Amino acid sequence: MLHDRPDPSPASEDARHGLSRRSLLGAGVAIGGGLLLGVELIGGRSAQAKDTEGGARFNAFVRVGRDGAITLIMPAVEMGQGTYTMQATLIAEELDVDLAQVQVEHAPPDQKDYGNPIFVAQITGGSTSTMGWYLPLRTAGATARAMLVGAAAAGWHVDPASLRTENGVVHDDANGRSAPYGALADRAATIPAPREPVLKDPKAFRLIGKPLKRIDTPDKVNGKVQYGIDVMLPGMKFATLAACPVFGGKVAHVDDTQAKTVPGFRQVVVLDDLVAVVGDHMWAAKQGLAALAIEWDYGANANVMQEDLYAAQARAADGAGVTAQKVGDAPGHLKDGATYEQEFELPYLAHAPMEPINGTAHFKGDACEIWVGTQAPGMAQAGAAAALGLKPEQVTINNHLIGGGFGRRLEVDGVIKVARIAQHVEGPVKIVWTREEDIQQEYFRPIYHDRLRARVENGRITAWHHRVTGPSIIARWLPPAFQKGIDPDAVDGAVNQPYDFDNILVEYIRHETPQVPVAFWRGVGPNSNVFSAERFISHIAHQVGVDPVEFRRGMLKKSPRALGVLNLAAEKAGWDTPLATPESGRAGRGVALLAGFGSFLACVAEVVVPDDGDVQIKRIVCTADVGQMVNPDTLTAQIQGGTIFGMSAILHGEITIDHGRVLQSNFHDYRVLRIDEMPTIETYLVPSTEKPGGIGEPGTVVVQPAIANAVFNATGVQLKRMPINRALLVKGAKA
Repeated sequence: MLHDRPDPSPASEDARHGLSRRSLLGAGVAIGGGLLLGVELIGGRSAQAKDTEGGARFNAFVRVGRDGAITLIMPAVEMGQGTYTMQATLIAEELDVDLAQVQVEHAPPDQKDYGNPIFVAQITGGSTSTMGWYLPLRTAGATARAMLVGAAAAGWHVDPASLRTENGVVHDDANGRSAPYGALADRAATIPAPREPVLKDPKAFRLIGKPLKRIDTPDKVNGKVQYGIDVMLPGMKFATLAACPVFGGKVAHVDDTQAKTVPGFRQVVVLDDLVAVVGDHMWAAKQGLAALAIEWDYGANANVMQEDLYAAQARAADGAGVTAQKVGDAPGHLKDGATYEQEFELPYLAHAPMEPINGTAHFKGDACEIWVGTQAPGMAQAGAAAALGLKPEQVTINNHLIGGGFGRRLEVDGVIKVARIAQHVEGPVKIVWTREEDIQQEYFRPIYHDRLRARVENGRITAWHHRVTGPSIIARWLPPAFQKGIDPDAVDGAVNQPYDFDNILVEYIRHETPQVPVAFWRGVGPNSNVFSAERFISHIAHQVGVDPVEFRRGMLKKSPRALGVLNLAAEKAGWDTPLATPESGRAGRGVALLAGFGSFLACVAEVVVPDDGDVQIKRIVCTADVGQMVNPDTLTAQIQGGTIFGMSAILHGEITIDHGRVLQSNFHDYRVLRIDEMPTIETYLVPSTEKPGGIGEPGTVVVQPAIANAVFNATGVQLKRMPINRALLVKGAKA
């Protein structure tokens, strides 16, 4: 939408994402939420080769130096979620080395070797870094270990089965000898890789499941770690940019007379859709941009208003939907009896990561080198190459740690703009978005309209109809996965719920809002669908006079894991005990359940709503069953971080469009949770031997309906549009 080239055809879209239709074996909704694309694991992952730095590369992920150093070529990107440590732990476990012995490097753009097994694309997102890479990385470590043992056995003329490994050393106990991995690396590179390496029995795990310290923390504390925004190159210039404040607008005229008087000013780069000022330092670029006189051609979207977008979506929800899930005859059972109906509207949301969009590029005519933090390095490489008229192999992507992604850096529009600006600058140039530009020129979480109907018989829901109306991100972002009019992400969290509803109909109505660019946002489809469903279930429980926890329990007979986290959350929160009466205001407690991303979470929220309606969240209790845990400390941190992200959204999160432009501009009016708003957060993890699930996003999803349900419990006010409208909660106000 913000690219300076025609809309690609479906075929060219596939090429831009580094995919071919032949590589896709099937598409659907993953067990754990998000998109699932079936794919055969790629043979290159077991093809060892000599390493130019000395030592051996045993597969795409493991390199062993002659000095014994173990390097993980990490297929996922670190953006604060602990992937460095988690993925290094998987390699270290199967290699029988200490975690401290593993060094980590980001993988280069390489779809063949580093494509996420779930998405079939080289991306980090959807809470899939553990789900997708748990077995491939363990297999890579086990493969390298088998080859090292094979090298020792060949040199000692013994049976490999007679040898053992420990802390990076192969031991021959029978003959009293040993050899470190580094001494075996060259020989091991000549050993054929086993087709089916033997993985450790979980009972023998030394690292997996233990609360290990994160390996990236020391360098974050001492300042050595380098994010994309930290890149400094000899002779580098600095730039910042402005796009038309109205989406889709173009540059009409630029007067740079005053900008040229700014000390340190170098040049203005004027493109069709943006203007950038280049200077000797960021201050010169920023002041130079402020001094420009820019005239914009606002285009067709200058009269677009937020309420019009909501209204158009509500009208679209009256149309016929495409069936995403059908069990029994929900419409037939909803014709009479005790039926209930509610509608919910979810707003646009910005990602607003602490590290704003940025990138550094050096365009050299027939090549371009880019330094950036991206969740999609292959897409970034392809997008930059297309913008510059180069082949992908002519563009080098140096990927860095990311200071917050949340889905924003799955989009490569920023990388493309960096490349386009650098094309007009001699030497390397760093481009940094201002916070205002970062928030107002986003790819936003879409607005969604959810309409739900249900029938209750004998104290349980027996018919359920959920109609989801909203745009399709997948249709733009990964066209082959958009099948039969269904966006699998848009209906995620609506289909395949854990509850025992006898009759189910889930429909999807695709309604685009082309005036506003949209993208994935932390929690993706379940953000709207789980919110709406869990709010509706609590509403029904209230209407039929049944405790909301007990109401859910009666519909979870077929999902013991979901029931387990719900019971644990109720126990730890003291659900059956009365809340303390606040000195002023009204107290309430709410519950919500999530089965998604391969994990099961329950959340209980306690709130106080003062007479002025300013909701105060006092306590959050969250329980999680994520299957096999790699690092419980990281899981706890992820739940806490996701919960805070979700609390920010439900209390304050809203992007509003006025005459085609975003009203919010910085953290004063696009609020995130502040320290004085922070409640107590308690997390409890359920031990499990099930396959690992995801945890980066579930906390964000499950906390929002729990808080909304708590507010309803306190006030009796039904909140149908987010964020929480304080005016509706003022004591005595008419809802």
